Amino acid sequence: MTEYVYPVALTGGLTRSEIIAKMHARLDEQRFAHCLRVEECSRQLAERFGEDVDVAGLAGLLHDYAKQVPSADFEKVIRTEGFDQDLLQYGRGIWHGMVGVWFIQKELGVSDPRVLRAIKRHTTGNPNMTALDMITFTADFIEPARTLDTEVAARKAAETSLRTATLIQLQGTLSYLVGKGAIVHPLTLATYNALIKKEKN
Repeated sequence: MTEYVYPVALTGGLTRSEIIAKMHARLDEQRFAHCLRVEECSRQLAERFGEDVDVAGLAGLLHDYAKQVPSADFEKVIRTEGFDQDLLQYGRGIWHGMVGVWFIQKELGVSDPRVLRAIKRHTTGNPNMTALDMITFTADFIEPARTLDTEVAARKAAETSLRTATLIQLQGTLSYLVGKGAIVHPLTLATYNALIKKEKN
């Protein structure tokens, strides 16, 4: 495991080793390993596209911190901490980004808005995604263990364009959700529409 050193201004004063220990308490080994791969992929993408490598890396490392928080805990936070109550109709697939940042702030003390925004947006996208947001979004989809055709296509696209890679992921996500008759979060559809318009202009 590569041992990166993150600025304490980003980590809330914790070392990466301390963050790793807290992640082990929240995640099983398979999910933890995925987070490490996304961290590495995020750093590579940030370097490729001229973004802050440490911000991208930390967001990638922590993007699934709350992935395995029990649903009941998420529901309690949504009901009591000022979240849009419409979120209750979704599940952990959405919650671990949009609501997961609450757990990251409370349990880790991470407060950098760029890190939190990228994590928040990685489950739904956002029409106003920044390059850093797209790095977290894309790295989650193209890390080396991902082998589906759509994931491979997005990985190839990410060699030259974050926007194109993000759009490929959104197309795959929408096809999957519609195919199984699931509710599509409005931000996901809005993000797709925004990126399609930019691609055509």
